[in-house]
Amino acid sequence: MTPIWLKQTPKGAVLSLHCQPGAKQTKVVGLHDDCLKIALQAPALENKANELLISWLSKQLKVQQKQIQLISGQNSRKKRIEICGNISLEQIIEVLLPSCC
Repeated sequence: MTPIWLKQTPKGAVLSLHCQPGAKQTKVVGLHDDCLKIALQAPALENKANELLISWLSKQLKVQQKQIQLISGQNSRKKRIEICGNISLEQIIEVLLPSCC
């Protein structure tokens, strides 16, 4: 079953995330209000947390940063991220969930 925070789209997949800036390390920490909760090492200043989130997801999912777009939540903890291209929901789940849940 597909997690509630993950949706298939014609372009790829959309992730609903709850981000917690200013953490000791960047990692998935669980679920929060139907979102995957990610702790980010960067502060919530000058877009640093968003930049770190995109680069971290890019490394974890082995996709280029240009394939990852912030759809909503630029200045919010609750964000929607679209990953475009040839990546399956199974790959996303396999990479992001074992580390926490």
